[in-house]
Amino acid sequence: FTGLFAGLATTLCCLVYDFIYRYNTGFTLSAIINVASIIFACNVILVVCGMLYQVFRKTIKGGGVVFIVLFTVLSLFLLWKAAGVQRSPIESVSVQFRGLLMGVTAITGASISFLVPYLYHSKKFAEHVI
Repeated sequence: FTGLFAGLATTLCCLVYDFIYRYNTGFTLSAIINVASIIFACNVILVVCGMLYQVFRKTIKGGGVVFIVLFTVLSLFLLWKAAGVQRSPIESVSVQFRGLLMGVTAITGASISFLVPYLYHSKKFAEHVI
């Protein structure tokens, strides 16, 4: 349930970011990053990562720390790659798309690296939500 709850929270954060970003920048392209793709991708990714966290904890000594380090490094790598994305021949469109992509990537990466382990170990979460 940890991954599912983290997925829902991440989805809401990404949707709010998407709305605010598009409102402030006037960015309108939505073929790749849109409401449907955010809802689907965030939930699937976080549920899978929640299961992976459990596997890491059960199969690797210090698996929780390994998971956090691995997904933090992966998130930073994906942010670095996103900074070079060329979405359009129009530079301003590419810059706006990069801002949107990097924001969604940062929110998702932080949720995987920190929210999933935090919720997994939270007694209040286990008592009141699960």
